[in-house]
Amino acid sequence: MIYLDNNATTLIDPLVVDAMLPFLREQFANPSSAYRLARGVDRALDRARERVAALIGAEADEIIFTSGGTESNNAAIDSAKMLWPHRKHLVIATTEHPAVIEPAKRWEAEGGTVTRVPVNRDGLVNLDALRKAVHRDPTALVSVMWANNETGVIAPVDEIAQIVHEAGALLHTDAVQAVGKEPVDVRACGIDFLSLSGHKFHAPKGIGALYASRRVRFRPWLLGGGQEGGRRSGTENVAGIVALGMAAELAMKADHAAVLAMRDEFESLVLSAQCSVNGRRDQRLGTTSSLCFPGVDAAGMLILLDERGVCCSAGSACHAAALHPSHVLEAMGLNAAHAASTLRFSFSRFNTMAEVREAARVVLESAAKMRDLAGDGMVVIAE
Repeated sequence: MIYLDNNATTLIDPLVVDAMLPFLREQFANPSSAYRLARGVDRALDRARERVAALIGAEADEIIFTSGGTESNNAAIDSAKMLWPHRKHLVIATTEHPAVIEPAKRWEAEGGTVTRVPVNRDGLVNLDALRKAVHRDPTALVSVMWANNETGVIAPVDEIAQIVHEAGALLHTDAVQAVGKEPVDVRACGIDFLSLSGHKFHAPKGIGALYASRRVRFRPWLLGGGQEGGRRSGTENVAGIVALGMAAELAMKADHAAVLAMRDEFESLVLSAQCSVNGRRDQRLGTTSSLCFPGVDAAGMLILLDERGVCCSAGSACHAAALHPSHVLEAMGLNAAHAASTLRFSFSRFNTMAEVREAARVVLESAAKMRDLAGDGMVVIAE
């Protein structure tokens, strides 16, 4: 199997597994307890918090451990809504993840207003439209994804932060796809809230974090025992938190240039198959390749690739079973036929150049077969 769907989830690093195993076995105490065994577990949480903070340029007390990116996104949006009830305006981009789109719908259902800022054909947020959308009195929060999960396009976060703060609003960024894959510095960018998820950079599923800047107030979404400094109640997922900390430390040492080289080699080989890259080519994550194969049914192509041992996706893994076209590609002005011919390949440091070249060969052969079948009037049906 050649796994090229790392934007969906990543292989857990063996060093991460080794780090978390003691906290599934002998170091099992509740960190809120007072005895010595528990104090050791609590110190492990502190160390993990420091490691995650270091990865994004934050301070340890600005890190709130959560169950993942979806919870972090919801918590940031809900906090702004509760703290600023007189500011009923939320701004998001049209290419956001459902974990932002759906809370925005709830914001509207509860009496607020939402402005959805368009992107251009390259997938970049229209900054002029953003300036017009954000207003000092009504706007509470702006939420713009750092790097898109389908195309890998990276937002101009510095410029967005300046626009948002000049208007007196707060800025949240869903950085789930960016953290651990490219340099992220919340202090330098002026981010107020940032969401991250461990399983996108070789930690387990079910653990993530919300960065909440010291500069801003935060109101907790989950109430109860007062864990996480009163900001996220619930007994901590200790093994997951330790794993996230180790994954953060490893990400700071990872060779991101090697992953970029594999992505570029893959594209150099498959672009000969009459395909094109979706999104701004020079402003993308080095992990991500969103490719359109005109005349090829992406759903059928996925079946052929799966049979030949290549794992990828048709856009976002969150909508793998959906029949509607990608809202991201649609927002970029691409039609349904284009979206229906698009596949996403995503890479990690656990891939090899040999795998990438073999995958490119299989993709080329599969695309040719799909075009031949289309020419014969045949379709590939999933069982």
